[in-house]
Amino acid sequence: MKQTPIPDFDLALAASTFAALGSEQRLAVLRSLVRAGPDGLSIGELGERTGVTGSTLTHHMKILSQAGLVRQEKRGRSIICAAVAYDELRSLSEFLLKECCADADEGHDHD
Repeated sequence: MKQTPIPDFDLALAASTFAALGSEQRLAVLRSLVRAGPDGLSIGELGERTGVTGSTLTHHMKILSQAGLVRQEKRGRSIICAAVAYDELRSLSEFLLKECCADADEGHDHD
């Protein structure tokens, strides 16, 4: 079966994005935001749900934001809300799965 090379740019981008998820706390933050849905959570609510607060939460949100996985915006007067960048997260998942089973034996039964 012909192997399709992954462009270096895609591989580098995916690697840096996955690196942003290389922390249990950041992964917990992202999972909480995924569970919250498209409206996201206030920073306070996110801290309550994850047990990550203050400057630590700010640090993790900055890394996740730089990786393009979350977005922060002001709503109302001063409440900062966080929401998942679903398109980017979906692209990351598709990156992993787009060549699923491409090199598997065609004659094999996979149960």
